[in-house]
Amino acid sequence: MKRGKVFLLTTVMAVFVLGLTACGGGNKNGTLNLFIWTEYIPDSVIEGFEEETGINVEMQTYSGNEEMLAKVQGSNPGTYDIVVPSDYMVENMISQGLLMELDKSKLTNLENLDPAYLNPSYDPESEYSVPYMGGAGVIIYNKNMVEPGADFTDYDELFQPAYENSIVALDDFRSIIGITALSMGYGFNETDETKLGEIKEKMIVLKPNIKSFDSDSPKTLMITEETAVGLIWSGEAALALAENDNLDIAFPDKGMYLFLDNLCITKDAKNAENAYQFIDYVLNAEVNKEISSEFPYLNPNTAGVALMDDAYKNNKAIVIPPEEIAKGYYVQNIGKTVDIYNEIWAEFTK
Repeated sequence: MKRGKVFLLTTVMAVFVLGLTACGGGNKNGTLNLFIWTEYIPDSVIEGFEEETGINVEMQTYSGNEEMLAKVQGSNPGTYDIVVPSDYMVENMISQGLLMELDKSKLTNLENLDPAYLNPSYDPESEYSVPYMGGAGVIIYNKNMVEPGADFTDYDELFQPAYENSIVALDDFRSIIGITALSMGYGFNETDETKLGEIKEKMIVLKPNIKSFDSDSPKTLMITEETAVGLIWSGEAALALAENDNLDIAFPDKGMYLFLDNLCITKDAKNAENAYQFIDYVLNAEVNKEISSEFPYLNPNTAGVALMDDAYKNNKAIVIPPEEIAKGYYVQNIGKTVDIYNEIWAEFTK
């Protein structure tokens, strides 16, 4: 997802702009380089921020935490001002010295956040991160396309041969390896090498069932009924459920993959002051409502949620039952074992 602007330059326009600048109006106040997940912030919010502040936002997107980390590590210092890592990746980036310690006095709208989401285990004093949005990896299915009596509260349903070439799944190795582990009674963040070998073997059974890996817009194949089952982000599921009445959601008994994404400023940000302004703007209740209306993920901003309508508050994929959240699992830092995960994933997706 890219944003572009077209300018018509004429002598008259140039004189007009110069006149505005001299009077203090229309003056641009620098740039903000935003690196964020695909389909995670409305263009209208970017435009509103630019109009209010005079700051030009240059946005790039990514589809996975590891992709984001690799680009940050491989780019010149200061290439990105704001990044939006998930829980475990915040901890990883802190340990590598990639994030800036926040001056909270510059974030006047922090009070809009639910305290339950502050001071998490991956950033105990909320020194480097501000909760943005979150959710879960959920299962949705087309009631008219799945097997009679299908029970997607059991992960094993996904492995049935009846669903050959019928599943859209997240292109996310921790999610797919994790739910396979859960289906076998192992840990979502399993590190035992023998068990990981068994998990790899079971994933071979799942592979023929996957029609598409998609972490950008997995809802599309479910809405168009090109796939019968989706293992997708909860926000995407919420949009799909609203678009197609044949779809339903299931919460597996053995727990789901949970995530919480965060707004962070990079250690070498060239436009740190602009980054603070953007984060505070996003935390504003009205702006936050605008974000959640277009991308309905779990929202830690209580002031923003209070402004949402009943359709948002009653959508099971957005306001996931507390008992289901309680059974869920966040991705943890598994050290060098991640190399085994990468090997499993490379073999699985080749």
